[in-house]
Amino acid sequence: IKRPPGDSMFTLVQRFGELMRKCASAQLQRLNVSPHETAAGRWVLWSSKRFQITEQGDPIDFLSWFLNTLHRALKGNKQPNSSILYNIFLGEMQIFTRKMPPVELDDAAKEKLLATEEYQDQVEHTNFIYLTCDLPPPPLFTDEFRENIIPQVNLYQLLGKFNGSAEKEYKTYKDNFMKRFEITRLPQFIILYIKRFTKNTFFLEKNPTIVNFPIKNVDFGDILGMRQRDKDVKDTKYNLVANIVHDGDPKKGTYRAHILHKANGQWYEMQDLHVTEILPQMITLTESYIQIYERSSDPS
Repeated sequence: IKRPPGDSMFTLVQRFGELMRKCASAQLQRLNVSPHETAAGRWVLWSSKRFQITEQGDPIDFLSWFLNTLHRALKGNKQPNSSILYNIFLGEMQIFTRKMPPVELDDAAKEKLLATEEYQDQVEHTNFIYLTCDLPPPPLFTDEFRENIIPQVNLYQLLGKFNGSAEKEYKTYKDNFMKRFEITRLPQFIILYIKRFTKNTFFLEKNPTIVNFPIKNVDFGDILGMRQRDKDVKDTKYNLVANIVHDGDPKKGTYRAHILHKANGQWYEMQDLHVTEILPQMITLTESYIQIYERSSDPS
């Protein structure tokens, strides 16, 4: 794609392309490839100072911005196959929204409102780059040794939000709504964002709940709509390929990344410039923040 005149964003595509070619080159006689020489100092310009190289940012904010910016720079539009980014990361879902009557009304008034068109289910067809998983609130009590109880939750419980039947309440300053989410198409790569941070007027809180998840053969078929389950039953198994973890306090904490090296099946933990091998069993014990799953190539 030719660079349009005055389009600085297209430089992002060129620099990222150079980085990928260096990583995959068989002729490059180097032991390592540094992303700093490709991107350092340019994120500030490309993101209009939203991401600074001297400050730690939120990975989900950066990942969302990066994928959507690459998509637009590649002349992508709202169509699923308009760029390679949407072709492999974009999924489809239906959102069912139902308005709730005010709680102060009596039963007769509520029934009268529920019969109107305004309070009927509204269906919205939309796309997604990542799925936001909501953690249950952590317990407020300690155990008999006066130590905090570290809660745990199963990944499939979090995915139940998207099964088309579970409802969740959303509040605005004026109205309350009940929403249901139903996945209609699974992409090749599924990104899960586990929402750990909650902001209020005074401070930022972190939910330390541990998410129990398998590394291989995670079945996302249960969150597909009934019509799609029979069609995609052979393509619903996914394997984890990347995991981002947050450690410590909400403001002073740090991030680590776990990456699968598919050539030898070894998992690596990376934090800044430190890279070490890690056992897959240890990944499941961390406070996972972002997970990326790839559709299994094994038809069985």
